[in-house]
Amino acid sequence: MSDEYSKKLDDFMFSDLANIKNPKFLEFGVREGISTKRFIEICDKNNGKIYSVDIDDCSKVSNNDKWKFIQSRDDNFEYIHKNIPEKFDAILIDSFHNAKHVKKIIYHYYENLKIGGYMFVDDVCWIPYSKNNYRNHFNSEINNRETFEMINEIIISNQKNINVFFSFVGSGMAKIIKNNDETLEESKKIFSRTHSIKNYVRKLLSK
Repeated sequence: MSDEYSKKLDDFMFSDLANIKNPKFLEFGVREGISTKRFIEICDKNNGKIYSVDIDDCSKVSNNDKWKFIQSRDDNFEYIHKNIPEKFDAILIDSFHNAKHVKKIIYHYYENLKIGGYMFVDDVCWIPYSKNNYRNHFNSEINNRETFEMINEIIISNQKNINVFFSFVGSGMAKIIKNNDETLEESKKIFSRTHSIKNYVRKLLSK
């Protein structure tokens, strides 16, 4: 799983970040420090700084002076803002994987993203966790699918403000690119025509 995760990070995330000069990165979720250490490598190379937030004590992941660890919930907004700069080139959200919570974190920290900056949201692919598949896990299947659908609901009301791309490698990842300094509009429910009479008729006629 770690190899799959590392490949996803390298191909989908760090390929966009590797050449940013004097970057500032914000990361929610550290655990073993796989992404943290890659952020630090880029910061060492390009004279940057990485700020990582986790509810657990992950301070032993690195002693590099390019890294600042903040032990906190990701929604302890007042405390976190006292310990981070105002703007970032990239923000990674990989903490509590619940669609409602992830949405709150996206909307709050979006204003801290530079124009042209990246916001990455991990765990948006439910396919590996579906029944009888290789990760077969009910909660992860539902949470990841709901997160994917939530991001699409953000897209529909912000089509001029953001560009969004998805990776479906492993647990998946969303890449949100900030196009302008407009406030992120509230998401809108997407009304599907999958179960419409018109679609049922289409299916009947295509048999």
